[in-house]
Amino acid sequence: MWEAQALLRARYVCGDVGLGERFLALADRIRYPENGLTREQVTEIRRIKARVETERLPRGADRATHTKLGRGGLADVEWTAQLLQLRHANRVPGLRTTRTLDALAAARDAGLIGAVDAAALAAGWTLASRVRNALTLVRGRASDQLPRQGVELAGVARLLGETDQGRFLDEYLRTTRRARAAMERVFHG
Repeated sequence: MWEAQALLRARYVCGDVGLGERFLALADRIRYPENGLTREQVTEIRRIKARVETERLPRGADRATHTKLGRGGLADVEWTAQLLQLRHANRVPGLRTTRTLDALAAARDAGLIGAVDAAALAAGWTLASRVRNALTLVRGRASDQLPRQGVELAGVARLLGETDQGRFLDEYLRTTRRARAAMERVFHG
């Protein structure tokens, strides 16, 4: 299942167009299984996600403000979209995309998730992405951990148009809490 999930991101970028198309046609049979997923496969994906949550978060990281692996962060939203893709893309062509937000919109449009959950997931993914990019600019290197105070938090808030770092942090926490709740309903429901 891990490999099938990884293939959801595969796309042609450059090189031999014919080779790229042949590869994607082969990948489609794996990443968009004809009959969706079995109960056991869904359970396996959920197990892998739980393991990632417990083993991959860096030591000392704050689970509430880690943009990638934290609650309601990028991984929560991406795993949810990918589970929907693996389960339903065989019959919902709009789910055959490498873009998380497009997959969420297609799932919403197909009635696979509610509009409120789709919006919460999209908001969490968008804000976590923006914060992650701002962190890179503020620190001068890639980073996923949003600090809860200090000059770096102020810099991230300012880059994203907020002058009050406390209000910015509250909004981040509120948005990711909603995204996590939506993930719980969709991914585990």
